[in-house]
Amino acid sequence: MVIAGLCFAAMSVFAKLGADQFTSIELVFYRSIVGVVTLGLMARFRGWPIATPHWRLHVQRGLSGVVSLGLYFHCIGQLPLATAVTLNYTSPLFLALLTTLLLHQPFRAGLVTAILVSFVGLLFLLEPTMRSDQVFDGFLGLGSGLLAALAYVNVTKLGATGEPSWRVVFYFTLLSAVVAGLLMPVTGIHAIDGNNFWILLGIGVTATGGQTAMTRAYHTGNTLVVGSLSYSTVVFSAILGLVFWGEALGHYGWVGIALIVAGGLLSLRAGRR
Repeated sequence: MVIAGLCFAAMSVFAKLGADQFTSIELVFYRSIVGVVTLGLMARFRGWPIATPHWRLHVQRGLSGVVSLGLYFHCIGQLPLATAVTLNYTSPLFLALLTTLLLHQPFRAGLVTAILVSFVGLLFLLEPTMRSDQVFDGFLGLGSGLLAALAYVNVTKLGATGEPSWRVVFYFTLLSAVVAGLLMPVTGIHAIDGNNFWILLGIGVTATGGQTAMTRAYHTGNTLVVGSLSYSTVVFSAILGLVFWGEALGHYGWVGIALIVAGGLLSLRAGRR
């Protein structure tokens, strides 16, 4: 999950670079189509079967993930970025509830505490704000976090069936590409040239790497430990923002990073018990 966090943070760098040239729907499409082509070719040349008997779980995972992503992009446009990110990253908190209700896993107070520590660190790092007229969009942001958690639960279920990680990522990226492709004529299509092609390729490669690593983590690891470690994306994003755009962190920001790291370490320790 830490590797996935680094990949997703790198993806956000490419997304920021491409935000002025492409719509968010276009970025979702291109990040997805690279994954579909890459994994499709790997399956073709390695003889991996694409057909699956668990298509219902794939549809549930794909739809919850795509709608979560759509709500997240909507909130980015309507709310302060820090607020949108914070609301989306309530997903590990929802995971603590859903793993008990849907996966019938015992309540683990130590892991839930670790997640809360990381979330408090997120609040220190991002310092989210919201106006009174943005409450509805705030609820949509919470919806993105809930649906993301539901998607991760479905990833865990798929792992329990023995479904390989690559196939889970393939079907998710395929569904994302189809949905975004249908919306692109409505939201706008911009030209690709030699100056921006590498941005789209970078988004696709880093997103595919992040999705593969994340899926592998939820397949093989403790769901709540992985959820806690997902906050590493925010830490890596803050560091990359400092390196590439000089987005300096204040004292609260460094306290937030320390709490996120502490929460991750606590989750690893609690997960061994």
